[in-house]
Amino acid sequence: MRWVALAAMAFPENETRLDEAALALLLDAGAWRREGNAITRTFTSKGFKGAVAFVNRIAEAANEANHHPDIHVEHYRLVRVVLTTHATDGISDADVELARRIDELA
Repeated sequence: MRWVALAAMAFPENETRLDEAALALLLDAGAWRREGNAITRTFTSKGFKGAVAFVNRIAEAANEANHHPDIHVEHYRLVRVVLTTHATDGISDADVELARRIDELA
């Protein structure tokens, strides 16, 4: 039943399109990598508290954008961010925009 409701929902425009040139610029910068239907980046903090503070800044930006990444804290100070548009099972402008915002927060 849940899937039927999702299929009928209208998605924001930035979640249904992908500017390939903008994605290429992001990936060419070298920090973000494409992994299948997602883009990922790992950030290094000075310690656990710094990693968690960074996660909280990402969470605020994600809420503002209404686009929510998968966020992993690994080895106490690494923060791995995975961006994909689950509704369309691929990368969208929303992912590229949030990746740029996350870069500004780092």
